[in-house]
Amino acid sequence: MKRTSKIERKTSETNITLALDIDSCGGFDGTSGIGFFDHMLSAFAKHGRFGITLKCDGDLHIDGHHTVEDVGIVLGAAFKQAAGNMRGIERFSDIFMPMDETLVLAALDISGRGHLRYDFPLPAIKTGDFDIQLSREFFQSFVRKFPLTLHLKLIHGENIHHIIEATFKAAAVALRKALTVTGDNIPSSKGILV
Repeated sequence: MKRTSKIERKTSETNITLALDIDSCGGFDGTSGIGFFDHMLSAFAKHGRFGITLKCDGDLHIDGHHTVEDVGIVLGAAFKQAAGNMRGIERFSDIFMPMDETLVLAALDISGRGHLRYDFPLPAIKTGDFDIQLSREFFQSFVRKFPLTLHLKLIHGENIHHIIEATFKAAAVALRKALTVTGDNIPSSKGILV
């Protein structure tokens, strides 16, 4: 069974269409209108081996907040739809992601319960045209819509670009591992993931 989805969401702030293929070779096509965020989405798709196609028009004349948050909402909804009943998935995963001087931990549980623990003591600054605080907003929106429990923790790091990029890569690789189908049962003693 193909694990694919297409989600459309239009509000007064954004107009987004996103297509997802969980079992792709990995690639990102399209743009959010925010260069650095597109770079992070591309890294997420490549290292998670997810096929993501995005068309997004957002109110960037205000700032990037609505665009980043809403892409997280739509991507989370796309994963939820594509994953289906999640029969046979690994469910749990964790990874330490190194990137030069940076080391990030990602641990997740595709539990049906949306929770984010984002442990990054970073100042409110930008890298390129991206407010780094929006990284947390993206993941918060994503885990609410999938929903899953996601812990992201900065172990070491100095370069803001490396820290945020390692975070997206770590989350993607952990998600790929957790979504790997290795059996045929629902991975829960309850019989459902809620």
